[in-house]
Amino acid sequence: MNRRGMWAAAVTATAALALSGCAFGGGAPAGAGSDLKKDGAATGEITIWSWDVAATALKRLGADYEKAHKGTKITVVDIGYDNAYDKISVGLQAGTGLPDVITLETDKNQSYITQFPKGFTDLTPVFGDEKADFDPFKWDTGTDKDGKLRMAPWDSGTVGLFYRTDYFEAAGIDPASMKTWDDLVAAGETIKAKTGHTLLTADLSSGGPFSMMLQQQGQGLFDENGDIAVSTPAAVQTLTLLQTMQQKGLIKNAKGWDASVTSAKDGDSAVTPEAVWWIGTLEGEAPELSGKYAVRDLPVFAGGGAPTSNNGGSGMAIPAQAKNPQLAADFMAFVLANTDNQASMMKDEGLFPAYLPALKSDYFQQPSDYFSGQKVFQTFAELTPKIPSITFTSDQSVAADAVSNAVAAAVLNGEDPKKALDDAAKQIANSTGRKVAG
Repeated sequence: MNRRGMWAAAVTATAALALSGCAFGGGAPAGAGSDLKKDGAATGEITIWSWDVAATALKRLGADYEKAHKGTKITVVDIGYDNAYDKISVGLQAGTGLPDVITLETDKNQSYITQFPKGFTDLTPVFGDEKADFDPFKWDTGTDKDGKLRMAPWDSGTVGLFYRTDYFEAAGIDPASMKTWDDLVAAGETIKAKTGHTLLTADLSSGGPFSMMLQQQGQGLFDENGDIAVSTPAAVQTLTLLQTMQQKGLIKNAKGWDASVTSAKDGDSAVTPEAVWWIGTLEGEAPELSGKYAVRDLPVFAGGGAPTSNNGGSGMAIPAQAKNPQLAADFMAFVLANTDNQASMMKDEGLFPAYLPALKSDYFQQPSDYFSGQKVFQTFAELTPKIPSITFTSDQSVAADAVSNAVAAAVLNGEDPKKALDDAAKQIANSTGRKVAG
């Protein structure tokens, strides 16, 4: 679970090649696809591809579904993360070989929808009436240009600010007083002077929290027209802030997942802006720090913005080549649009629901011993509907790589933030043929 948010930024070389170039009109055999019915009669069997704790959750709920629906069989295959997108891409290109249901991470949705416009079944007949019950950001990323839902939201990577209460207390700072990122930087200077600890830990070689902070301002790496938006004033402001933190000695640079976890265990930094799944990481990897953490909303930029963002999460889709799409859709509704089942996946597998009614269940109101009695899940439940929607494109991985290089150039090597981002925008334009947003 804890690695899913980290993996969301990674694309294997083969998968990247499979998703490059022009859009594929294929993805389904001639005449494939199906008009689904809500609560349609569902019989027979389906096969699902997933991995990690997501596969574990589906196997558990699949057994429950079979008990409640005689004559059905749900087979879940854990295909492993490393080869998942290679297999999915090959199956979509060939128009054959895919199961009835696949799992996709949120940042991959638009790549697949755009590259394979005929590759996925329209889920709107089943989930459309419940659009308001889902995380709006997740819903938007799974919708095609015609407004049809192709990827149903599953779990969210809602972001908050984890902070060391003991460090703030030692520095004499009230965490609630930090309204803006500038406030947080000022607090970081005081914390470092009085405790010797840096403000935050980040993997700057992979972009650090740049994209997360940019989304707070309602912007992604592309604008709503699909134009390149990595050098906008909001982007420059974000990178300038990160550079300022580095120049003040407030960032602990930790390369890779293991280094980030070790940094938390060692108590290097005072805050971690991260997704809800970081709760499981702390509890599992650093039990000795119980009672020393709390969570709040993200500080905003001086010009405003949302008090949260997103990092990670996933959805489910039915390939147009599915053999039993109606049963697939009915099972997806059983998993994704059911309060009890969504709450159970948080409790048992650590998957934070994108289905908003589930966030009102009793489980999310419980205090956490690790966080000194704070109702941490309630904090994230309140933030989830506030995640800004942003645009993803089929060139997401190309843009992410260029931005990571720009962050490293500005933050680690001192290059002017605007120049670094202008260069990144030109690089993306040369690689993709897209226009740079004016």
